[in-house]
Amino acid sequence: MNENQRVQQVLSGNSSAFAYFVETYQDMAITIAHRICGNMQDAEDVVQESYVKAYKNLHSFRSESKFSTWLYRIVYNTAVTQTKTQIWTDSGEMQAESTLFPVDNSLQVDMEETERKEMVANILQKMPKGDALLLTLYYMEENPVKEIAKITGLNDSNVKVKLFRARKIFKELWVKRYKEALFMEET
Repeated sequence: MNENQRVQQVLSGNSSAFAYFVETYQDMAITIAHRICGNMQDAEDVVQESYVKAYKNLHSFRSESKFSTWLYRIVYNTAVTQTKTQIWTDSGEMQAESTLFPVDNSLQVDMEETERKEMVANILQKMPKGDALLLTLYYMEENPVKEIAKITGLNDSNVKVKLFRARKIFKELWVKRYKEALFMEET
């Protein structure tokens, strides 16, 4: 059964069919809300409120985009509204220490996967919220630029530019963090 059929089931009165959407999209909805809110309690509240809004407004869902895009847009808007966060600040305001040293890929390969995941999560926490959200949507959720544009309300060009800047900030923070880790091992 495809998602449009599930939507029709819910609209026809089978409210329990909505559980499919909750189960399927809960993890990414929490991730989006957490990136914007900054804490898990608020993120869970935002997601809960977003599911209620989605359920009540399911009749307005048009199959022009994926259901996930529509839902994530609701989560995004709810989180931004609830936290009154200005999510798109000028990436230039975030001044990561720039470096002239390239990342040594052979050393990265030697890191254990769990350490890498922890470093990625740590770096995403230090980045501007909008940049971290874009990287999460693009790399972790594997959304194309067009879907991210629909979720965030940005146009395709803005998403591409902001992704480019976010990658640069991420790389600078990664290199800085990696050097700190190497320094700590040496001492």
